[in-house]
Amino acid sequence: MKSFQWVFFIFVCLTLRKELTTCISRKNVYLCGLFYKIVRRMIEQYVIYNLVESYLLQTEIFIVNVIVTPDHRIVIEIDSKQGVTIDECAQLSQFIESNLDREKEDFELEVGSAGLSSPFKVLQQYEKYIGSEVEVVTKKGDKFSGVLNAADPEKFAITIQEKIKEEGAKRKKNVERTVQFTYEEVKKTNYLIRFK
Repeated sequence: MKSFQWVFFIFVCLTLRKELTTCISRKNVYLCGLFYKIVRRMIEQYVIYNLVESYLLQTEIFIVNVIVTPDHRIVIEIDSKQGVTIDECAQLSQFIESNLDREKEDFELEVGSAGLSSPFKVLQQYEKYIGSEVEVVTKKGDKFSGVLNAADPEKFAITIQEKIKEEGAKRKKNVERTVQFTYEEVKKTNYLIRFK
């Protein structure tokens, strides 16, 4: 677990501990139950994430997303540079099932690969698609299509084609331009599927 995740986890636990103490002293059973469910769900998600991470440690596969819903539905998305096979998803599913106790708490488990049309969620997806055409939508609503040419933990860049009319020219000319984005300014980035 990364250091910022630990800090966030500890902060939330301390915050909720204070709230639990307050609601217990007020004997507000509903709020106590609500905070208990939030803490319990968070811990379950943390446990599932670490379980998946430990299984994938020796592979090229990476975690895209782990979701644990209040109705005990566990959804895990994984990916790799070569893609993910059904067998790899099935093996991960069996590993998780063998490490969780259905007698203690029933759950629904779904393990799959991140779809081609799904927005990118982790840096490894950006790295996987370097050299491929992507579509970027910013939080301001601007849309860019171009070739993803760089990605690091702070930002990524795409090369776009623009038609520009130069002075004295009769026609517009195609010009390449590199546009950089920080992840905070982007609403979504998708692999662009083109049918020829």
